[in-house]
Amino acid sequence: MGWKSVTAITVTLGVLFGGAFFMSAAQASTACGNATVDAATAATSQPVAGYSGDQLANAAAIMNAATGLGLDAQAQTIGVMTAMGESGLRILDHGDQAGPDSRGLFQQRNNWGSLADRMDATKSALLFFQALAKVPGWETMTPTAAAHAVQGNADPNYYAKYYAVAAQVIQALSSNGGGDPGCAVSGDQVPLAQELVKAADAGRLVGSVPDHIKEIRWIAQGKSVPDCGIDTRILQVMVLAVRNFQTVGISDINRKCTGQIEGAGTESAHYASGGGHAVDFYMLDGHELTGSDGESIRLLSLLDAVMPAGSGAGQSECRAAAGDPINLVNFTQFDDTCNHQHVDVLAAASGLRGSE
Repeated sequence: MGWKSVTAITVTLGVLFGGAFFMSAAQASTACGNATVDAATAATSQPVAGYSGDQLANAAAIMNAATGLGLDAQAQTIGVMTAMGESGLRILDHGDQAGPDSRGLFQQRNNWGSLADRMDATKSALLFFQALAKVPGWETMTPTAAAHAVQGNADPNYYAKYYAVAAQVIQALSSNGGGDPGCAVSGDQVPLAQELVKAADAGRLVGSVPDHIKEIRWIAQGKSVPDCGIDTRILQVMVLAVRNFQTVGISDINRKCTGQIEGAGTESAHYASGGGHAVDFYMLDGHELTGSDGESIRLLSLLDAVMPAGSGAGQSECRAAAGDPINLVNFTQFDDTCNHQHVDVLAAASGLRGSE
């Protein structure tokens, strides 16, 4: 609850390949939810945000096309978002008045390729992602701007309303309905903290003012600093974040360590019971968080599958105001300021499922 000024935001670029930027294999391995998704399984999955059957199978094909090109979950979400806006995730055999020759998931016109390719979920997605990768700086654009640069829609903001839903679909299909974000994590504080320090040294985990990453560094070094501890489950949450996003920005962890009295004060999960039972995320993949944006929703959907019951997730009113409320099973949602995503485990009685 609460967020200070950002001191650093690092954008991770992929390696140059074929004239466009893609993630390296090492970078791709950090995105645990970025494995191939079985389309047949997706087709029989429970509906997600009103999408089901062939629509989810088509979403899986889009995700796999991105993975095949070495692109990350952000690209997957842009692709699924675009297809939602263009066709409702259906392979359409007709166009509209503006583009009577438009076809397929992405409503690609004749100049995009053969009719057979445009009517094939995988091939049309490959065409989309190959075009996206040629857009300079697409990784740091807003998702709708990146999609617009490829599609040339009359309204550059047209796709924005589909992003949060696309993020939900991506997360649901990535976990294959199994309640596992694809990353078993240690239950030992030292290796958890060491993994986070490695991400911080690589510029993938960044902090704000005051510095809370020092709390992680002390744990990684085996030090026990009074009033500066971190709940093991919060370390696990941060590890899952850095494994599933290319860049992660965190602000408050243990406010008792930094002497911060703000928000809920000494009753806050950041401060109470020794402090360190919460973490605030202010940025994911270069995008500032509001609690209602696609990255926040993807993070909460990812974590909800493994969090102990009674965990806390802030920003519920931010999602409601944006028209993007989400149902969470293990998180209790509450109001908080719309400039970060708060996660806490103060009231949770057990550990994260899927930990080693």
